[in-house]
Amino acid sequence: MSKIYIISEKCIGCGLCIKVCPFAAITLIERPDKKQKLAVIDELKCTFCGACVEACKKYQAVVMEKDACVLPDDKSSYKNVWVYAEQRHGEISSVVYELLGKGRELADKLSVKLCAVLMGHKVENKSQELIYYGADRIYVFDSEILNEFQDDPYSELLSGLIKDEKPEIILMGATNIGRSFASRVAAKIYTGLTADCTGLDIDPETRNLQQTRPAFGGNILATILTKNHRPQMATVRHKVFKKAERIEKREGEIVRKSFDKNKLKNRTQFLQFVADISQKVNLAEADIIVSGGRGLGKPEGFQLIEEFAKAIGGAVGASRSAVDAGWIPYSHQVGQTGRTVAPKLYIACGISGQIQHLVGMQSSEIIVAINKDPECPMMKLATYAVEGDLYNVIPEIIKQLGK
Repeated sequence: MSKIYIISEKCIGCGLCIKVCPFAAITLIERPDKKQKLAVIDELKCTFCGACVEACKKYQAVVMEKDACVLPDDKSSYKNVWVYAEQRHGEISSVVYELLGKGRELADKLSVKLCAVLMGHKVENKSQELIYYGADRIYVFDSEILNEFQDDPYSELLSGLIKDEKPEIILMGATNIGRSFASRVAAKIYTGLTADCTGLDIDPETRNLQQTRPAFGGNILATILTKNHRPQMATVRHKVFKKAERIEKREGEIVRKSFDKNKLKNRTQFLQFVADISQKVNLAEADIIVSGGRGLGKPEGFQLIEEFAKAIGGAVGASRSAVDAGWIPYSHQVGQTGRTVAPKLYIACGISGQIQHLVGMQSSEIIVAINKDPECPMMKLATYAVEGDLYNVIPEIIKQLGK
């Protein structure tokens, strides 16, 4: 385990380490003799960045010992593409079927099997459905102790299975569970993790997974490689990839896994599941979305957006700037820091189309943009671009729909 500490005999209490620590993890305390102070490091705040070690080069009073980097003995021993089949109360998350579609593509390029890992209580009956959607093999942990998702038991079981079976690639949904869970698993098996991917591909020669995700606030798209470690892990946002095709004739293997409940550690206790009922419409599942942006000019503009959405049977979305302005709740936000959507029809009203927003909706089948600026990114991306004042255009569309 990595550790960092102060050699009291060498520390003169100069405070140089405090000045360079970006996390306020170091303080000075009085020594018993009160001649000089002593630096103390709070390891709960420390991220082992090494800034204090560099600052204390002259006195060498700060010592940092990091775990040695663990590399796989033979990368060629890692085979197959895995998808974590996230479920809650027996219902498979819809992102799983999207991951199976992309996973099938990657597995075929590598000429390996596509496997899924299903964990929960009374969930084995869902295994066949995963096979219909493309999985060749399903690993199933079915136990009452797994009835509700908890990080400790789930991460311990999955990391143990990974060490035994050695998959080459592991894909997980960038959901609340996935984001909490994936990083713990990656840390346990000493590998890297690329979060919130919007694109995946494979280099057949090196077998490196090309993991693309927004970076620097969404201003660029970075492609990340895990060259030296296996498995390669990535979480993927909902609605980025198309759902796999369901084929009932498809056959696969179901592998039932067991474990010793008494040896399974769990530092938390599940108390209660509270469903979120504050959101009227699930944006991620809507077929039609009408979104408003800064071009509305005022919060009252969303009354028109809501009227438009109601007229065509759609849900209401928004850009980040509209949410930040307090015009509409965050639950309606579409984009990198909001919901990723892929409806059949996406109508952007007064949205210029910053990359952060485009990342969240560019997979929509048909995009309609209504904007005064014909040169803005959204108008260029749109399937159909309507140049004009949205306060004139939208009422006319609603009027025509009424006829």
